[in-house]
Amino acid sequence: MEHQFWHERWEQNQIGFHQSEINAYLNSHWAELGIPNDAPVFVPLCGKSLDMLWLREQGHALLGIDISEVALQAFFNENQLSPAISKGERFTEYSMDGLRLLGGDFFALTREDLGQIRAVYDRAALIALPPAMRKDYVRHMEALLPTAASILLITLEYPEGMLKGPPFSVAQDEVEALYGEGFEVTFKGRWDGLGPKGKPLKEVVYTLKRKP
Repeated sequence: MEHQFWHERWEQNQIGFHQSEINAYLNSHWAELGIPNDAPVFVPLCGKSLDMLWLREQGHALLGIDISEVALQAFFNENQLSPAISKGERFTEYSMDGLRLLGGDFFALTREDLGQIRAVYDRAALIALPPAMRKDYVRHMEALLPTAASILLITLEYPEGMLKGPPFSVAQDEVEALYGEGFEVTFKGRWDGLGPKGKPLKEVVYTLKRKP
């Protein structure tokens, strides 16, 4: 999926995937990762998610990345926050008070950029990618994360053809195939939810523990 697609979605405010409140499954399942409250957390394809504020309120230093700087600027503007902004060769960095958001390409990140990240919160990254990109995304995530890192992964499931993604439907067997080599995958549950335009779908939660 080309970068221009996401730039246009944000510039035209076509962001039906954005949630206007804290994700309920983040609140109910985050503690199951068993990480300290001060452990640093990574949020890939973060957009302007309010979930980042919730994670910061728990004490986590937070690193996020999104290709759209419109999204990142909206996050700070809508929450009345004033970050320091610096432009580098690969990323534009917005930072303040334990929040560090990068405008740029996820695939340009290195392990050095992430440092000792202890956990990942993925509600909007895997389901944003078409099938052809998901394996590359997971392999790059494996390369970025240190040993013993954990992931809270939230996906969607819906009948083929019901929606034109993103967000895409990602079945449980695909999640297990993508992550099974590098992570211990634990299915936590599947619940009824509503997608864009009120379409009924399933929201599915997994915890993933990096294998030694």
